Amino acid sequence: MNPPHRFVQQRPKDVFQVHGISANGRVIFNKTVKRAKLLQFFEALPPCVVGMEACGSAHHWGRELGKLGHDVRLMPAGYVKPYVKRGKTDAVDAEAICEAVCRPTMRFVELKTEDQQAILAIHRTRDLVVRQQTQIVNMIRSILREFGHILPTGVGAILTFAKRHLDGDHPDMPELANGILGTLCHQLVGFNTRVVGYTRMIEQHAMMTADARRLMRIPGIGPITASAIIATIGDAKQFRTGRDLAAWLGLTPLNKSSGGKERLGKITKKGDRYIRKLLIVGMTSRALMARKHPERADLWTAKMLAQKPFRLATVAMANKAARIVWAMLTKQQDYRQPGT
Repeated sequence: MNPPHRFVQQRPKDVFQVHGISANGRVIFNKTVKRAKLLQFFEALPPCVVGMEACGSAHHWGRELGKLGHDVRLMPAGYVKPYVKRGKTDAVDAEAICEAVCRPTMRFVELKTEDQQAILAIHRTRDLVVRQQTQIVNMIRSILREFGHILPTGVGAILTFAKRHLDGDHPDMPELANGILGTLCHQLVGFNTRVVGYTRMIEQHAMMTADARRLMRIPGIGPITASAIIATIGDAKQFRTGRDLAAWLGLTPLNKSSGGKERLGKITKKGDRYIRKLLIVGMTSRALMARKHPERADLWTAKMLAQKPFRLATVAMANKAARIVWAMLTKQQDYRQPGT
């Protein structure tokens, strides 16, 4: 029995460019399909391999086409780029995706469920509000500084000031500046309320998920990091080893070896930036705690902090944490302290 035909779609704004080839590589069609007629188009096709770039709404379309019996495979856009021939059109891009999906060494992105995307929506929204809150904090500081008022560092100090300002305790400033400051303080209090609400939603979901509760036993990983990991990578079986997961998160050194000489540089910073940031922040907190209370630190952490610069040590701890996460998720094992 011949292998199934391979059809590939490329998603522009409102239309899809669909490129189809047979099992022997003969081009069957390369056409444009309207978004509203896409499912109808694929319903008329026999089950086949469908390749797509992992872009916006790709997971949704992957689930829908999977219900029709097709084998959907998502690929990072960066891995498809080498197969693009001269020029840049939707038809050329679709042909490149078709070529890439047939490669035996191609790496694919696992389709996310609706529940995973719903949790990630909370994470993305919380991250957006945190960044907006930071912008407001910086603006309040800059206005106060222009009039000689300096506040302690930290969001907590600015939030306390904002509440006092809204209660009528205004600094010695022109009325116009105090009015603008009042608007910013009102926004800051609102942003903080939203951040607290989103954080509680994430914590509640993490406590209801067995894998997330298991990951929270790792020092330096809290409910937000655990929830983000589970919602993003699921059971982690899409990665062959723990190093593959660490490399996907951009926590492994950049390799520029040639001529038999090994040259390792800084971490690549590829892959999921959000989880990488959460892991490094969590391991930084863990390292600071180990510095403050050396008697509570495990031997490996104490050795890393003693032998390496602080930031290099925290990144190495995040790298190891990613490998531990992979082992715990794929093997369904609980966390064990090093040396036990």
